[in-house]
Amino acid sequence: MRWVKRILVGLGALVLLLLVTVVGGLLWFHIPQNAAGVVAQTVCSAAFVSGRDKPVDQLITSDVAPQSPVLGVVSASIDHDQHTVTARFLGIISRTAALQTRRGCVLDADPDPSAKPYVPAAANPAPWPTGDAPVAASELGTLGVDQAKLAAVLDKAFADSGDPTGVNARGVAVVQGGRLLVLRDGTGISPNTALHGWSMTKTVTAMLAWKKFSEVGLDISEPVVKAFPAGRAPSWVADWQKDDRRNITVADLLFMRDGLAMNEGYGPTGDVVQMLYGEPDMSAWAAQHPLDGTPGSSWEYLSGTANILSAVTRAQFATDQEYVDYSYDSLFKPIGVTTATLQTDASGTWVGSSYLWASTADWARLGQLMLGDGSWNGAQVFKPGWVALAGTPAVPSGEGHGYGAQTWLPGQSVGGECTSTPGYPKDTLLMEGHWGQVVAMVPSKDAVIVRLGWSIDTDFDGCQFVADVAAALPSAPTS
Repeated sequence: MRWVKRILVGLGALVLLLLVTVVGGLLWFHIPQNAAGVVAQTVCSAAFVSGRDKPVDQLITSDVAPQSPVLGVVSASIDHDQHTVTARFLGIISRTAALQTRRGCVLDADPDPSAKPYVPAAANPAPWPTGDAPVAASELGTLGVDQAKLAAVLDKAFADSGDPTGVNARGVAVVQGGRLLVLRDGTGISPNTALHGWSMTKTVTAMLAWKKFSEVGLDISEPVVKAFPAGRAPSWVADWQKDDRRNITVADLLFMRDGLAMNEGYGPTGDVVQMLYGEPDMSAWAAQHPLDGTPGSSWEYLSGTANILSAVTRAQFATDQEYVDYSYDSLFKPIGVTTATLQTDASGTWVGSSYLWASTADWARLGQLMLGDGSWNGAQVFKPGWVALAGTPAVPSGEGHGYGAQTWLPGQSVGGECTSTPGYPKDTLLMEGHWGQVVAMVPSKDAVIVRLGWSIDTDFDGCQFVADVAAALPSAPTS
């Protein structure tokens, strides 16, 4: 029988070798594909969505090279006539991102002859929010601002601006009482340059969802599988109806309590990288994951969940064109946001997890809209109640108690990520994004604090920054 055992051992080793070969082959394929996708998407967005008209090598040096050594073997070329960027991994595997009308740069899309690159306009000298001008520096003292303290915070924030290896701030804005106190651009960033918000996109996408759900009467306590009008359900809904995923509610998506078996990995083989740079339909990719928890019972921060929410919102429109136009016509335009682009994936669904671009001043406008619970110049842009929902902890205890509806609650005594930072305002509602993006809405100060940057190699302490700016501002008047 010894020969039988040897055969079995040999077969086992062969099977193991085949598995290793297959898995290794898949990883080898995905890493070059996704690496080329990162470069094509990043450079295309920087050139045509952000409006940073710079040579391709400069955009790679500032935006791409610091992200990962893997990207050092990827080259890129820009076609300014077609508004495309093609990236090549070792000259072998290539990906192309193409600018699309009102959809930003989309990987593996055909060129759109009607698409026009964003070109930053000169700063509007009218007072913010109509224009871009902050209050005169001479007025800050009369408004109760500690000018010396605020100046020290800003000087520290911009100390190494323009250095890709540093903290590298690209923009800061401070608003109090509806007045813009500070608007400052980083080194190499011209006025009205649109900047990448990364996961701050989640909060704005959720505001859009809240607005649309309110308009069509969709109750967020409804199961996701019942939230789709006739003829508008994607194919994955049928799969959800067959198992316990049918119990996931729209509210569970908003609060990241869906229980899907994804991970928030950002490494070369991580789920987020695969979703953003390897999947043409990001919401469908996220939705195909099975459960590893009971829907509604536990919290886990997952970018894929935000993209499923984007798909649910898309279904509420009669046509996809209405959906694409909605952010511009129904949210951005009413508050004077002119620099923003909410990008989609190849399937046409908002990349609600990660892909909103806007200028520093326009991020401040979005923060002010949220601080006012949808009120803008006496008009109601969306139904009141969003702030109460966004500020409700997702779960009664644990880390998720510091998270609301696609919004961070950093000052919460339980689960708040900034609880240990002295002076951090406890009532802060926070949009927060990868590499140091912050829009903090602080009701106790009646303030909005914005910081954008590209802080990759050096950690940016967003908790300390918000606390330091808030300390320089007077408290909001009490009624």
